Amino acid sequence: MDLREIMRRVRFPAWIIAADGRVVWLNDAAERLVGDVRGKLYTAFVPDEYLPLAQAQFTRKLLGELVTDYEIEINAADGSRVPVEISSVPVQSPENGVPIGVFGVAHPEDIRREPRPDAPHLTPRQAEVLRHLAVGASTEQIAQELNISVETVRNHIRAVLRKLGARSRLEAVAKARSQGLIS
Repeated sequence: MDLREIMRRVRFPAWIIAADGRVVWLNDAAERLVGDVRGKLYTAFVPDEYLPLAQAQFTRKLLGELVTDYEIEINAADGSRVPVEISSVPVQSPENGVPIGVFGVAHPEDIRREPRPDAPHLTPRQAEVLRHLAVGASTEQIAQELNISVETVRNHIRAVLRKLGARSRLEAVAKARSQGLIS
């Protein structure tokens, strides 16, 4: 059986994006999530505030970085926004090993847990990073504990600071405690 046919059945959304940013393949789960976006730029289903992060991650792959993991929201076909954790790798030319695209898999966050109406929407991973910050863990310690890269931890911290309207880690922890997000 062809690898693409096997991957078509994976329950998590997966796609291949060519070096020009156009979606060239997606599995059934991705098509259910974002619709048939073959031939369209991946930026068509990324909300504006996540474009810089998504573009930076895509570029890193084309420059040869092996794996990047990050969290963003995706515009779903039904008009809703779905928080996802994305893991992606470069697709390399079999002839010369040059990256010609990106293969990515999205793991939708558990969106069944509703946050308090007045609470900023943190993804489960962002909330986990915030809890580590609250006990004084360093970026490197968080990366090691969560088995993710230091850059991914930094991305989560930046998102937490933005969502809480904080300028520092300490301020983010204080605001989160005052809002009852952490103890």
